[in-house]
Amino acid sequence: MISLIGFLSLFSALTATSSSISCTQCESLSSTCSGSSITCPDGFMCGSEYTDLGEGVRAKHLTRTCTPSSECNFSGSMTIKQKRFALGISCCSTDNCTPTLPTVPTKGHNPNGVICPSCAPAQSTSCYTSDTIQCTADENMCLLQAIEMKGSDSLVFQGCATKSYCDLGSQSYTAGGSTIKATYTCTSGGISAHKVILTPAIVCLLVLKLFL
Repeated sequence: MISLIGFLSLFSALTATSSSISCTQCESLSSTCSGSSITCPDGFMCGSEYTDLGEGVRAKHLTRTCTPSSECNFSGSMTIKQKRFALGISCCSTDNCTPTLPTVPTKGHNPNGVICPSCAPAQSTSCYTSDTIQCTADENMCLLQAIEMKGSDSLVFQGCATKSYCDLGSQSYTAGGSTIKATYTCTSGGISAHKVILTPAIVCLLVLKLFL
């Protein structure tokens, strides 16, 4: 399953301008990778996205490509149905530069007192659940994510997250005539009655790696 940052590669090729920088595009299951050069649109930098799914042979994944400058220097994690997803993003701003390997938050085990609804339906336009999860360490926010791809069913996820995920707010990208929207909704302080019927909203597709 391609991550949201992977969609930006297509976006880069479609909307590049002469003033944009060029960046290496590649993916790897190690801490380094190499590949071809692509031209980024304005407002983008060369980014490295490092994800840690915390289990299995494919637990860690590195992606290098054009990255929105607003997403650089990101570090955060979320836990949904006992599965944890940690992400770090670093950037540099010269042609085909190599960003430093991003810092990925380590897993904490100490409960922080926050309890959140937790669900990860395979296909749904809503996420009504009585299941809960005990949040730990810096994941002290209750997060709701909604994923919707044009022409496909919607997905909704709930669980614990760091404040950095919540601060991403709402984002959108356009690629190949389709708009990809990312929305992060959070509450704090314990159980939150997140109940959503989706309007067009898409969230970071990397989370799908946890369940698909």
